[in-house]
Amino acid sequence: MATKGRPRPAPAEVAQGPSQDDIGVEARVVAGLLLNAALEKRNGLDEALSQPAARALEPVDRAFARAVAMAALRRLGEIDQILNRRLQKSPPEAVRTLMRIALAQTLVLETPAFAAVSTAVKLAERDPKTRPYKNLVNAVLRGVGREGPGLTTAESNLPDWIAARWKATYGEAALTGLALAAREEPATDLSLKPGVDPAAVAAAVEGEALEGGTVRTGRRGDVATWPGFDDGDWWVQDAAAAVPGRLLDVKPGETALDMCAAPGGKTLQLAAAGASVTALDRSAPRLKRLTQNLERTGLTAEVIAVPAEDWEDDRTFDAVLLDAPCTATGTFRRNPEVLRATKPAEVAKLADVQHRLLDVAAERVKPGGRMVYCTCSLEREEGETQIIAFLRRNPGFRTVAADPAALGAPLEALTPEGWLRILPSMWAEHGGLDGFFAAKLERVS
Repeated sequence: MATKGRPRPAPAEVAQGPSQDDIGVEARVVAGLLLNAALEKRNGLDEALSQPAARALEPVDRAFARAVAMAALRRLGEIDQILNRRLQKSPPEAVRTLMRIALAQTLVLETPAFAAVSTAVKLAERDPKTRPYKNLVNAVLRGVGREGPGLTTAESNLPDWIAARWKATYGEAALTGLALAAREEPATDLSLKPGVDPAAVAAAVEGEALEGGTVRTGRRGDVATWPGFDDGDWWVQDAAAAVPGRLLDVKPGETALDMCAAPGGKTLQLAAAGASVTALDRSAPRLKRLTQNLERTGLTAEVIAVPAEDWEDDRTFDAVLLDAPCTATGTFRRNPEVLRATKPAEVAKLADVQHRLLDVAAERVKPGGRMVYCTCSLEREEGETQIIAFLRRNPGFRTVAADPAALGAPLEALTPEGWLRILPSMWAEHGGLDGFFAAKLERVS
């Protein structure tokens, strides 16, 4: 099940330190806890990482546990296909978790089978609930190692309801591309301050300069130790996430409002372009990262912890950016748990929020000014449908067609209406990018 072709970046969490074979049993226990937490609720994996079991691990063990859990999440459907062919009936969930974690190691992270199987059997034996199944765990995992995993389908890693939606929206070929993209761990993308040479940064971090000025690297580890970090030359931002800020096209001296700013990559873009930026977000803790990056990069912005719809200020702006709260299904490369955590009802619920925020954003745009609406969702209700409805409600706005070549976006992302619909399967030769919808609207004077 390991992929072939373009080299995949090694998991960040296992790039340094002891070999995978030497990492302890407790790391596998925590990997199982992280996997189950991610399947139970949105942000469950991050919350579980702060729990005592994870904090008790050495950093390299904790990082390895996260890498295993993420690998299992990305290939969960395929792993279950392999297991189901070898199980006459479904075992207790704790037993299935042990086998999922072991197969994620052997089939995705390419851990030697003897190490993963031996540890899984040890874990089964030490828990009274799983002890009766230790022979089953041993037999199933050794059978996979001996006979191979057999054929699996990438589409099986997508929840059925999401696969059906994407097939209906984008077609069967696109669904296959999205499913293949969901398997892969993405590289790290950097947005640069104006005047910083992309070629020089790419050479320093052993990466490549993409269209639009983003630098992509397979380098792993703590980004705070990378060349250029202390100098404030760049910040981490997916190549697709950088497109809406470029689309807004702010000029030096203009006023700009970033309505849902955290974690702040787009605010940094607007400030770096020379605009006078006001950044709003309802979450004060999430804004801390933005203020830290502003200090590190030497950029300035007015940062206010308040929900955009509750902000009591009568200012209007030359440019308004609304990166609206959404299901974030387009971020599955970096956050594979989002596909499992998102439920169908959330699409409609968040669409109502986006509807309200769009109308709030419109009131903040000066006559002759413009705004960009974007979401990192692949659902039409959170993208195209929102703009269609907005333009019907607001005849004083019109679409400004995007130029993907000038924005560092895939050419095929341009829609007939002049909006951008970026799919994670685009730019596959470079390793893909997050899914985004973006539309630029101008307020007619």
